[in-house]
Amino acid sequence: MPDFQARRVMMVDTQVRPSDVTKFPIIDAMLTVPRETYVPRALREAAYMGENLELRAGRVMLEPRTLAKMLDALDIQPDELVLDVGCGLGYSSAVVARLAEAVVAVEEDHVMAAEAETLLASEAVDNAAVIVAPLAHGSAKHGPFDVILLQGAVEVIPEALLDQIKDGGRIGAIFQDGPLGVAQIGYKSDGKVSWRFAFNATAPLLPGFEAKHGFTL
Repeated sequence: MPDFQARRVMMVDTQVRPSDVTKFPIIDAMLTVPRETYVPRALREAAYMGENLELRAGRVMLEPRTLAKMLDALDIQPDELVLDVGCGLGYSSAVVARLAEAVVAVEEDHVMAAEAETLLASEAVDNAAVIVAPLAHGSAKHGPFDVILLQGAVEVIPEALLDQIKDGGRIGAIFQDGPLGVAQIGYKSDGKVSWRFAFNATAPLLPGFEAKHGFTL
């Protein structure tokens, strides 16, 4: 039987801490949440690898380093409401649930959403709710949110999603530019979002966040 607890410690010691993530709540959450629970059974052995894990075609669980650095940059507080876009099977939501007051997890794949709901319930994560909706729509009726976190790359972010950030709130996203990606944090002030570079990262493009490429002669 694999010792997943030991693998969690190794993941934190070799992937998270060396990436300058030192906030105790993040370290504690990543040491506690069983990552192997939230991956397809065939991938449990690979759950703690330092790479994006494919959940289904075009959708991944972000590598531990990327998620940890994004959480570090967003600095989620215990009284905040977080929107987790593209939650997959629920791992990111389980981690965020230990940092925030509550999490609304959006997943458009019905099968993954149902499994995420089951897994979060089985792990007694009672401050996360899974919503089935197009990722780019977010969940306006549950907002506005202090923090929005996107579990994949984007080319553009729809205004409808940016509108769901509270004034004074933050959004974390990986912007794709060819094969490379850059994680940025957006800060909302007076209704406008200003972006700052956080770190380099790559992930597959989330459905609904593609740029509209016009036809030109």
